[in-house]
Amino acid sequence: MRLLWIGVFSVAGHLLFYFIWARWIPQPYENPWMRAAMAVLALIYLLPRLRLDPGSALSGRLFGLATWIQLPWFFTWMYWMNGGNPVWLASVAAMILIYFHATDWRLATLGLLSGSSLGWLTAILFGADPSSVAHPEASLVVVAFALVMGLMLGMSSANLRRARLINTLSTMGVMAHELRTPLATVNLMGDVIRNLAQTDVSESKQKRLEDLATRLQNLVRSMNRQIDTQISNAQLLRLPREQSHISAAELVKDVVEQYPYRSSRERECVQVHIQQDFHFEGSRQLFGQVLTNLLKNALHALAAASNAPQPGDLRLDVGIHHGKGRIAVSDDGTGISHDLQTRIFEPFYSTQAGAGNGLGLTFCKNVVESAHGRLSVHSEPGLGAVFMIDLPLVSAPPSTASAR
Repeated sequence: MRLLWIGVFSVAGHLLFYFIWARWIPQPYENPWMRAAMAVLALIYLLPRLRLDPGSALSGRLFGLATWIQLPWFFTWMYWMNGGNPVWLASVAAMILIYFHATDWRLATLGLLSGSSLGWLTAILFGADPSSVAHPEASLVVVAFALVMGLMLGMSSANLRRARLINTLSTMGVMAHELRTPLATVNLMGDVIRNLAQTDVSESKQKRLEDLATRLQNLVRSMNRQIDTQISNAQLLRLPREQSHISAAELVKDVVEQYPYRSSRERECVQVHIQQDFHFEGSRQLFGQVLTNLLKNALHALAAASNAPQPGDLRLDVGIHHGKGRIAVSDDGTGISHDLQTRIFEPFYSTQAGAGNGLGLTFCKNVVESAHGRLSVHSEPGLGAVFMIDLPLVSAPPSTASAR
């Protein structure tokens, strides 16, 4: 929604200011073709790909390029073409503050240096005379003041976000410690129950005790995974950087094998299909949490469907698609409506009212993109959903390659 309003405001703003500076308060120089070009460029903000997936690398590059051309380059060019008059001096000062607000202060600083330099050179090519600026010293003071204020505001915002993140992580750390202590006790109780099953008890009781111990310890593993996932959710901007070569087939099999299913029927509905194994680079722990989260969501969708889950209702496929490795998690559950598909990756948005914090898929998306991959969804209401993880391929480790 934010990008939609930015796009509408930018397109309308260029047209409106052309009318103001060309008709109402005429300026020495105003170019209708350049204004039209800037308005067309602003349409980039309205592209569905950019609005529906603003966090992707391609969206970031498109947004950065469009903003760089429209702000530092265009405003600097117009400033020099208009002889540095008061109108465009004020416009440049406002542009600097807007640019620091629109993007990270480091990128804004680099963009201002490069865009302003190129804008000045373009103005010279168009015949601008730098010596025509009436009071260059005053202009320099105003621009320097705007630049310093932009830097201070940008750095303050970054520091505030960092402080909030640190406080969140500290709180999560304390909560995790307090929760893991009783979980460790429950895990020990599972061992005690399993040991009791080895004593002189009937076979039927022994099986029930074994099942109880297994379910208890599966529950402990599930809770520990949830704690790890929530801590990672709080680190959306600080995902661990450790990387290793991961076999997609091994990862999928491990996650499916270790998942704490609620019943044997739930386990039987999950099938794994390895069409072609591939290797990618990333954090095995985080990608394990990603698949666990997708598996949990798929099982929830199946449980919400009217029919009892059958074998094959939930499938995990591993293969190669268009030159990239793909892990697909498919279910025959309730599906996702088309309007919700545009929002499920947004932070704090959840389709499971009261059953989630809305960070799970955001976490998954961030982990996949940290490995230069892409997480997407295809779904039809009532016909299930497919979540696809596409990842760049890497060569298998020598030991793995030789084993084959």
